[in-house]
Amino acid sequence: MPSTTYLVRRTPGDFDISGDGSSPGWQQSTWLTDFSYPWEDDNPSRTSFKALHGDLWIYFLFDVDDTNVHVDIKTNDKLEVIDSSRVEIFFRINEQLNPYYCLELDAAGRILDYQGHFHRKFDFTWNWPAGELVVKATKREGGYMVETAVSKSSLRTLGLLSPDEQFLQAGLYRAQCTRAVAAREHMRWISWIKPESKTPDFHIPSSFGSLQLLD
Repeated sequence: MPSTTYLVRRTPGDFDISGDGSSPGWQQSTWLTDFSYPWEDDNPSRTSFKALHGDLWIYFLFDVDDTNVHVDIKTNDKLEVIDSSRVEIFFRINEQLNPYYCLELDAAGRILDYQGHFHRKFDFTWNWPAGELVVKATKREGGYMVETAVSKSSLRTLGLLSPDEQFLQAGLYRAQCTRAVAAREHMRWISWIKPESKTPDFHIPSSFGSLQLLD
């Protein structure tokens, strides 16, 4: 069983993200690779995640092996991310998921941000506070990387940081396209924590773990 807590180390200074994890600061962090298909008896291609935090920002990096990366671009509406190869981070205030906040980030660095309430009541008109979220992505041979910076001030505003600012309750996920033309029914679902659900569903309390911010 994977641990349900990931330790987020502190970086001496905040930094600009590039989309490819090339900042020297990332050398201080450790990879989390305990991702699986919760609803399949199979092993997925590699999904790796790491995080750091500085004085003002928390940083997230996904590195994904995927030979069938698909990005659905028609009008560039943010909902097109739903039909694209992507990684996902959900943050919750409480176990009741009232509310919780979702970031779905595709292989082109596009953002689907929305607010949720249990169970699966979504507000897609909601946006992360302006100027408090940066996402960049890089496609590489055999996969892609997504690098994200989230301001601590926005996490405080949304009530997501614990009172001592040492914990975030978060879920880490990936949607893997299985066909060149993606659709929801052609996705395979990958997660860090195995949700307690017989059918695919990340929008439940048991899919969340904890990110512990170290001094």
